Amino acid sequence: MTAHAMAYTSVHTIPSVETYRQLRSTAGLSPKTIEAAERGLPNSLFAVQIFCDGTPVGMGRVIGDGGAFYQVVDIAVLPEHQGRGLGKMIMAEIADYIEREVPESGYVSLLADGEAYRLYQQYGFALTAPASVGMGLKKAPKS
Repeated sequence: MTAHAMAYTSVHTIPSVETYRQLRSTAGLSPKTIEAAERGLPNSLFAVQIFCDGTPVGMGRVIGDGGAFYQVVDIAVLPEHQGRGLGKMIMAEIADYIEREVPESGYVSLLADGEAYRLYQQYGFALTAPASVGMGLKKAPKS
């Protein structure tokens, strides 16, 4: 089957811990421990997975407090399925969720790696610098 003949379907379900960790690491995102995934995934406000022939090949989530603040996270597509519009498919599902569920004063943020900001701009996201800049705190691993 050629790459373009593959059928992709989107499902609004939270990925399993195993799928989540595998998609993140294979897509080049930072790894998450089993504990982090087990604690975090059930708290998703919205999740979408992209399947190809029953196998998960992409995902995205929205997290937050469900009213004032939301964050788009975990946008991941397996390398062998990149360049086929799956990032746009994931973001379109997330954009629909945002349009439907986020109150007028709600603030939706995300951190874009590399050139990914170009994808997010297509869905109304704008660079915030220099007015505000993204910051992060990464806990040091326990030794």
